[in-house]
Amino acid sequence: MITLSLNLGYDVLVLAILTLGLAVSMGLLGVLNIAHGEMVMVGAYCGLSVQHLELSYFLAVPLAFVVCGALGFLAERLIIRPLKYDGFATLLGTWGLGMAIREIVKLLWGNGYQSVDLPIAGTVNLLGSTFPGWRLFVMSCAFLVLIFVAIWYLRTSTALRIRAMVSNPVLAQAVGINSSRLSTQTFVFSSAAAGIAGVLIAPTVPVEPSMGILLVVNSFFSLVVGGYGTIAGLLSGAVAIGGSQSILATQLSPSMAYLVVLAIAIIFLWRRPRGLFSRA
Repeated sequence: MITLSLNLGYDVLVLAILTLGLAVSMGLLGVLNIAHGEMVMVGAYCGLSVQHLELSYFLAVPLAFVVCGALGFLAERLIIRPLKYDGFATLLGTWGLGMAIREIVKLLWGNGYQSVDLPIAGTVNLLGSTFPGWRLFVMSCAFLVLIFVAIWYLRTSTALRIRAMVSNPVLAQAVGINSSRLSTQTFVFSSAAAGIAGVLIAPTVPVEPSMGILLVVNSFFSLVVGGYGTIAGLLSGAVAIGGSQSILATQLSPSMAYLVVLAIAIIFLWRRPRGLFSRA
């Protein structure tokens, strides 16, 4: 029972940290970044690169932050801003960006599966049950990141300016808020957050160029259920989707779990398209 609960907690927290970047771009900027999964994939390859250089794996975190942040900056300046943040146009633009990133990674690393060694090997004994040390570390990191983001979003002046920009862009510009720069910074943060998530999950999943496709689908399902633009929506969606997949994959099969999650997402799109806790 303890192991099942820990696995459930791990799946929920990992999905939340994977969804964070997409929640920022979609909930605050109105951009469904289809290349979000590829940003996660690039972060995973940053971890693989650091390991191949025989450096400390934890150096992959700043590396992924810089690389994915730079990709986000270029994407915002060259694709999203010229398309004027139009929802459908940016969806197509980021879809093309994702394809381009996958092809570049294939040229650099090949099309095969790669594995990343666990930076923290062994298990930890918790209440009579053993649990992998790296997974426990990832859970702790994800929890701390979510707490930090929640405090930042609710308490800081920068987050207040972002909320003002989202709620009324014209009025925000009139009172001196640089909406253009703030939008760029927000999208860069969403891309960097995706990269860091990739570093965290890389040792526990096969690393390959197409790994981001399923990740962005699950993240989107999470936002559909939870809602866009709120911390409560991010967490409730991760619990609903991640929890359902974790339990059903254990009790039934991964395929059946995915079908149930897909059905849940379709029902929410039909009956409650704004999710449980959408931003007003």
